[in-house]
Amino acid sequence: MLITALLAASALAQVPESVDPSLIPNYSVVRPGLAAGGQPTGEGLKQLKQWGFRTVINLRTDAEPGVAEEEEAVKAEGLRYVRVPVSPATFRAEDVAAVKAVLDDPSAAPILLHCSTSNRVGAVWALILARQGKSPEEAEAEGKRVGLKSEAMLQAARRVLKESTKP
Repeated sequence: MLITALLAASALAQVPESVDPSLIPNYSVVRPGLAAGGQPTGEGLKQLKQWGFRTVINLRTDAEPGVAEEEEAVKAEGLRYVRVPVSPATFRAEDVAAVKAVLDDPSAAPILLHCSTSNRVGAVWALILARQGKSPEEAEAEGKRVGLKSEAMLQAARRVLKESTKP
């Protein structure tokens, strides 16, 4: 009974179709209950709960400014905060698995998955789709739709896909 209720709640979890790009750049809806974007501003972080989000997954690294402040701001709003630092040089299959575990948790939705521009988000999303059976070409195209733009991150995603499909 509880599982059915959680699944129903997750299915109804919606995210805004769009937000002011000055609050979250490169925002897009990935699927029901999941949005992608670049780095939210402080005001954008304060709006997340009002927009219905429950969880924020941040892919930014320690070397990027404002990471600690973001965690404090998100938690102050009563939202769940998960950080999986990703860069082209450090991107691994384990990063994809960590993000997917949160995405698969019905109690986490609606979720904002972000990095600084949505580039790393696109790479992670492409790998998730490839693991779910999409062809590499389909997964890459969807990753690009979500924000995958840099050649370095594209090559990192291809490397991780190749490494994770070795026998």
